[in-house]
Amino acid sequence: MGRGRVHSRAGRGMLSSLRVLRPAVQSWPRMHTTASQGVLADKVALVTASTDGIGLAIARRLAQDGAKVMLSSRKQENVEKTVAQLRAENLNVKGTVCHVGKEKDREGLVIKAVEEYGGIDILVCNAAVNPYFGNMLDSTEEVWDKILDVNVKATFLLVKKVVPHMEKRGGGSIVIVSSLAAYSPYPSLGPYSVSKTALVGLTKAFVPELALMNIRINCLAPGLIKTKFSSMMWQNESIEKQLLAVLGTHRIGEAQECAGIASFLCSPDAAYINGETIVVAGGSRSRL
Repeated sequence: MGRGRVHSRAGRGMLSSLRVLRPAVQSWPRMHTTASQGVLADKVALVTASTDGIGLAIARRLAQDGAKVMLSSRKQENVEKTVAQLRAENLNVKGTVCHVGKEKDREGLVIKAVEEYGGIDILVCNAAVNPYFGNMLDSTEEVWDKILDVNVKATFLLVKKVVPHMEKRGGGSIVIVSSLAAYSPYPSLGPYSVSKTALVGLTKAFVPELALMNIRINCLAPGLIKTKFSSMMWQNESIEKQLLAVLGTHRIGEAQECAGIASFLCSPDAAYINGETIVVAGGSRSRL
């Protein structure tokens, strides 16, 4: 029998069937859409710490995908600058000052989003602090209080505040920004790493209750991303090389490389994804 030739009727019939089915597995051409036609059209998104770095990249992508986005930052000047920047890109964004560690600011952020856009469908909890770099045994109670208050407790309280508004709209999607450090603690960042592990647990713990309200919650765990927040890890070339070797990756990621995953998790395409943590870390070791 010659290679690749089909001599039986059965074989020829099978080959014809495969030819008929082949188009079903080919990729479809990418459709170019405006923001008003995007997968998140008519959705309202609230993103914390969204005037720089990963938060800004996520806010921009959500808006590009059709969402109306409420930005926030601790500084008014940063809010004004970023709102102007994104509006110049024809994106539907507004902004307000919010220090997530303050109850009054969290309340004001939610009220502002509801007043301006009529409700909330998407929440991205990106705000975090890290006031300490050094041996964990040398860290103080004040350091632990600040990190856990802002990174963990404030995240829980903001989710709790937003959920009733999502329930009114028939459901929603929440993305909590954790870190690769949740799985592989970064050197000299012990307390921060522990707080990020707690966020993975917080995400899982929320699932059973929020699912009853048609609200999904997932986690994004970026690796080493080039932002101001992580500058201490990449501004020194020697430290950068050592850290990349420890992490097992060849380069530092860019903030926009996290944004598409966040938008996907908020979209209908992720309707059956709940309670998961997506690692965006360039192949860095995280888990089995």
